[in-house]
Parts: sequence; structure tokens; C-alpha cells
Amino acid sequence: MRAARLVTELTAPAVLVTVLTMLVGWFGGNGGAHGLAWGLLATVFASGIPFAYIVGGVRRGRLTDHHVGVREQRRTPLLFGLASAAVGWALLAAFGAPRPLLALVAAGVVGLVVAVTVSHWWKMSIHTAVAAGAVVVLVLTFGAPLLAAVPVPVLAGWSRVRLRAHTLPQVLVGGTVGGLVAGAVYGALT
Repeated sequence: MRAARLVTELTAPAVLVTVLTMLVGWFGGNGGAHGLAWGLLATVFASGIPFAYIVGGVRRGRLTDHHVGVREQRRTPLLFGLASAAVGWALLAAFGAPRPLLALVAAGVVGLVVAVTVSHWWKMSIHTAVAAGAVVVLVLTFGAPLLAAVPVPVLAGWSRVRLRAHTLPQVLVGGTVGGLVAGAVYGALT
């Protein structure tokens, strides 16, 4: 159980989105500090603000945990995250952010729309959706050697099932949806 909890924390959407956004920002800025600055700005809106909202909800007792494990509690944090990412995308676009970063945030916005919609009826795994989407983006951005990251969504899914946070179908659907959304949106916009 300890290993599953550790994997769940390391593959949490806020962690993966932060790392991925910084990498894509760096790449979009041709490997320099300029790109990292773009990545940091995108991270604030795509990960930082939404996660702060969730932590605040946990502290006020409106949310049971920082993974928002209760399906009925997911709608508001997901909508808040969607609004934050959309505002971030608009600011990035207005200030001329690199195209790969705009494509990544757009994929995140679309992914959140899907997550909000599905979560209304069913508890799809957002951990595996983000992990699978991250692998797709890494491969599309940096090439086939990043297929080495394929175990990440598998481990994320294992941890969610092991912790009884999700069923196997919820994990499989999450990973499939996340990979498809990332591939379609990021692939089309880069």
C-alpha cells in the first residue's frame, strides 16, 4: 500500500501537468530560460491555481482529499480548473507564447471538458488520463525515445486500483480518453 500511495502522489495530475508544462515550455522556447518562463506562467494557470483551490477545499472541509476521490465533489474543482486553464491559455495566446505550449494548454482544456462531462455520471480516472496524455505529448514533442515513459500511466492506474480509488474499467477508460484527447488536440495544434 505504501508503494501505491507513493506512485499515486508522484503521478498526480498536478505533478505531471507541472513537469510536462515546464518541459514543453522549455522545448517551445528552444531550450532556453525564455521557454522556461513561458512554462512557469502556463503552470500557474494549468496546475498551480487549480491545485490551490483543491487544497483550500480540503482545508475548509468541502472536499474529502486532494485527489477529490468522491465523484460528487469533482464537478466544481474541475470547472474551476477548466476556467483557470482557459484564462491561462488566453493570456499565453495574447502575449505570444510558443505554439507547443498553447497546444498543450488547449489539450488540457479539452481534457477538462471531457472530465467534467464524464464525472457527472462516472468516476473516470483523471490520474491515468493525465498520465497517458503526458506520454502522448512527450512522444509527439521529443520523439520515439520517450516511449520509455509508457510505464507511467500503467503505474498510475495500478496505484489507483490498488488503493481502491478506481476500478480497472475507470482506469482503462481514463488512460484511453487522456491519450486520445492529447493526441488529437496537441497533435493537431503543433
